Amino acid sequence: MIALTLLLIISVLFIASKNKNEKSPGTSSSSTSQQTNKNTVAFDKSKYSIDDPDSIWIIVNKKRPISTTFIPSNLVTPDVKRDSSDSDAEQQVRKEVGSSIESMFADAKKEGLDLMLASGYRSAALQKTYYDGYVARDGQAAADRYSARPGTSEHQTGLAFDVARGDRKCYLEICFADTPEGKWLAANAYKYGLVLRYQNGKEDITGYQYEPWHFRYVGTALAEQINKSGQTLEEFFGL
Repeated sequence: MIALTLLLIISVLFIASKNKNEKSPGTSSSSTSQQTNKNTVAFDKSKYSIDDPDSIWIIVNKKRPISTTFIPSNLVTPDVKRDSSDSDAEQQVRKEVGSSIESMFADAKKEGLDLMLASGYRSAALQKTYYDGYVARDGQAAADRYSARPGTSEHQTGLAFDVARGDRKCYLEICFADTPEGKWLAANAYKYGLVLRYQNGKEDITGYQYEPWHFRYVGTALAEQINKSGQTLEEFFGL
């Protein structure tokens, strides 16, 4: 009788131990899920303002103008090849953008590429001069596809700039995208906190035709997100 009782106890303990091992092979599925969620941090879209023109995430377009009196407070002239036909002011960008441009141009040069800063900051008054000239030449409907009206240009923020080849081949033309410089920029600009602002096929979203030469500084964190998603700033922020 005693032997039978001991046998039953041993059997029960063996079965309980087996069930415990099968259910808990080290870490339960629920604890693994909790650990995964803990390690996955969502991108914080509220880190910087998209409305403040001083913010590196400001979104300016035809529907989101800024004051024509706005002037960035920290404009600098980057130490890179610049378009000598531009005014001194138009060769400037915001300080953080200048550092990004200098690093990118230096790395491009190591790859045998010759880049030139074609246009940086533009005041609302200068933008008006450009826009009025394009309207007079091509008509308002055509001009609105590639030129911003005063107060709606990213150039006024000091965060955007146009880049060209040093020999001016395909200067501010769509064919720039097919040059070695254009291809390298499209593949690498995000590493320097830059995004290709007016993407191919997104004119109905950005309001402007494809411009493979127009880049916008947003910082490396956001630039990496945009590069991964393939979205425009408007799409990424749900505008």
